[in-house]
Amino acid sequence: MPAPTLQPAVAGATGYSGFELTRLLLGHPRARKPLLLQRAGDGEAGDLAASYPQLAGSGGLPLEPFSWERLRQAGADVLFLCTPPELSREVAPEALARGLRVVDLSDAWRLNGAAQRAAYGIPELHAAAIAEAALVANAGCYATSIILALAPWLKAGLVARQRGIVCDAKSGVSGAGKQPTAKTHFVEVSDNLSAYAPFGHRHTGEILEQLALERSELQFTPHLLPIPRGILSTIYLTVRDGVTASELERCLREFYAGARFVRVFPAGTLPQIKYSLHSNYCDLGFAMEPEGRRVVLVSCLDNLLKGAAGQAVQNMNLMFGCGESEGLG
Repeated sequence: MPAPTLQPAVAGATGYSGFELTRLLLGHPRARKPLLLQRAGDGEAGDLAASYPQLAGSGGLPLEPFSWERLRQAGADVLFLCTPPELSREVAPEALARGLRVVDLSDAWRLNGAAQRAAYGIPELHAAAIAEAALVANAGCYATSIILALAPWLKAGLVARQRGIVCDAKSGVSGAGKQPTAKTHFVEVSDNLSAYAPFGHRHTGEILEQLALERSELQFTPHLLPIPRGILSTIYLTVRDGVTASELERCLREFYAGARFVRVFPAGTLPQIKYSLHSNYCDLGFAMEPEGRRVVLVSCLDNLLKGAAGQAVQNMNLMFGCGESEGLG
């Protein structure tokens, strides 16, 4: 096995996605131990293992003050930004100017109008652009589940778009981040299920852009599940006249042939959150109305892995010529 040569740095490692990213990088065969950087007010100082004892035994994971000089001294090749979008917008241009490549896990650069030079970070759809990019905008967790599910059928022209597409998506509480709020407090979330932001969720724009849909053609409503992690997106749509279940399944399988982290279930078999939990898989399955045109399409993934840190490592692998699944099991 070749010696590790890639030096990653993570800004914002104390959050849930930052922790998962650090954990993955520690097991990556091509990566050195990640440099963990924090800005004032970003999180706890000290050692990351103090906040996440799962990492005890890693030989020390100090959280150091963010410094361009420290990045230079460490010989950093790639900077992961697990930071709020306003901080990512500040840091990413400077990092690029200093010769670093950047994978941003916020929504700062996902829309085409925000940064024409950023590659949209879903490897199954944009591998070539990601491999050449200096800046990759890691796709949102909800967006990843919905875009991967719908892209094959929309590109093949199998969906009756004029009938509308309804995306009813549900996520575990970790999708809201580590900082607690009144709405994510245990007392509010436990034994409850709630819808939110039905017409203004921050992932709606990237879903519309990536799928080339008009706003009138898509209704996306997210929900908060009383579980720690995982996403299940139930998508309701109508297919064009004459489209069969076997044609729909064949389209999914051909589109994702060779895609290591997309699993297509047989027609009539629907994924569940527990099947993809703690993995980098996105699971797809559908059921079609007998002798009809209505279809229920279900997409499941782990919002902290395929929806965040795992996908970020996939993107890094493409950017630096590693095997796409390296460090991901």
